[in-house]
Amino acid sequence: MRILLVDDNSTNLKLLTKLVGKLESCEALAFASPDAVLSALPELDFDIAIIDYQMPVYNGVELFTEIVRFEKYAQVPVIFVTADKDMTTRMAALNAGAIDFLTKPINPVEFQARVQNIVSLARARRQLADQAEWLRREVDRAVFELRQREQEIIHRLTLAAGYKDPETSRHTLRVAAYSEAIGLEYGLPEQSCNDIRLAAPMHDIGKVAMPDTVLLKQGRLTEAEYRQMQAHAQIGSDILARSHSSLLQLASEIAASHHERWDGQGYPNRLSGTAIPISGRIVCIADNFDALTTERPYKPAWSFERTVEHILGRAGTQFDPDCVAAFERALPKIKAIMENDRREQLEEAERTLAALSGKVA
Repeated sequence: MRILLVDDNSTNLKLLTKLVGKLESCEALAFASPDAVLSALPELDFDIAIIDYQMPVYNGVELFTEIVRFEKYAQVPVIFVTADKDMTTRMAALNAGAIDFLTKPINPVEFQARVQNIVSLARARRQLADQAEWLRREVDRAVFELRQREQEIIHRLTLAAGYKDPETSRHTLRVAAYSEAIGLEYGLPEQSCNDIRLAAPMHDIGKVAMPDTVLLKQGRLTEAEYRQMQAHAQIGSDILARSHSSLLQLASEIAASHHERWDGQGYPNRLSGTAIPISGRIVCIADNFDALTTERPYKPAWSFERTVEHILGRAGTQFDPDCVAAFERALPKIKAIMENDRREQLEEAERTLAALSGKVA
C-alpha cells in the first residue's frame, strides 16, 4: 500500500514517514512541496494521500483539487493534517474530498488507528475493484462466446440456404460485404455495420421453401411464379423471428425488408420511406447491385458502370436517397470486393480443373 505524504515542514515529514513505515505492508512516498507532487503526476502511483493543510503556494485543499483532475486519483482516500480547528477549514477539506483529519501535533497512537482504518478501507476498495474487473472480463468473455455461437448458427444456415445452388452462397457473402461498406459510408457505428455484415447473408433464407421448379428455373419466371418467389421474404423473416439472438433478430428484419421500396411499391408489406428499417434499405441496394452485376439464368451480367448508373437513377423511388449517396461514396470499396470475389472464383476454377486433369492422367 503506497501512501503519499506531503508536508513542507521537514520535521513533520520525517515523522509521518517513520509512522507509515510502522504500518504493515505500507510504503511512504514523501514530498516536501506541492510543486514536487504536481511535477510527478500522473505517473505517480499511490493508494492513500496524507496532506498538510497549510503550505505555501498551494494549501492542501488546492493541491488535492489539482491531483483529482486526473481520473486515476479520483477515488483515492485523502487525510488532511491541520493545526487549525476552525470549522470553515474543516468544511473546505471535507468538500474537497477529505475522508479524515489528523490534528497537529500528531499523536502516533491516533495516527496508527486512523491511518490503519483508511488502509483497510483502501484495501477493501482495491479488492472490490479487482472483483469488478474480473466480472467485467468474465462478462466480455461470455458475450464473445455467445457472439461466436450466433455467427456459427448464421454461417450454417447460410450454407443450408445455398445447398441447392452454390452461386447463392457467394451471392450472400458479396451482399454482406457490400452492405457493410455502404453502412460505414452512411455513418452507422462500426459495430452496427459489422452486425449487418454478419446478418445480411440470411436475407434470402426463405428461398429454402421455394420449389426447385421456381428456384432453379432457367429463364424468366411467370407472373404466378414471381408472386410465389416473393413469399421468400416473409418466410425468411418467420424462420428467424422470435429468436433471443440479436443477430438473428437483425437477420429476420433484413429478410423481411430487403425487397421493400422507398416509394412503397415493394414487398411483402409495402413499407415506404423511413418505415423501412435502415438495415433493409442498405441490403436492398447491395442485393440489387450484386444481382445486376452477376449472370443469372434469365440475363447476362451488367457492367459495373451500367449498374451504378441504374442504382443512382432510382434514388428516391426504389432506393433511399441517403443510402444511394452512401453507396456512391463506397464504390471504390465495392469495386474492390467484386474484383476480389471474381479473382477467387477464377482461382477456384483453375484448382478444380487442375484436380480433374490429374485424375484423368
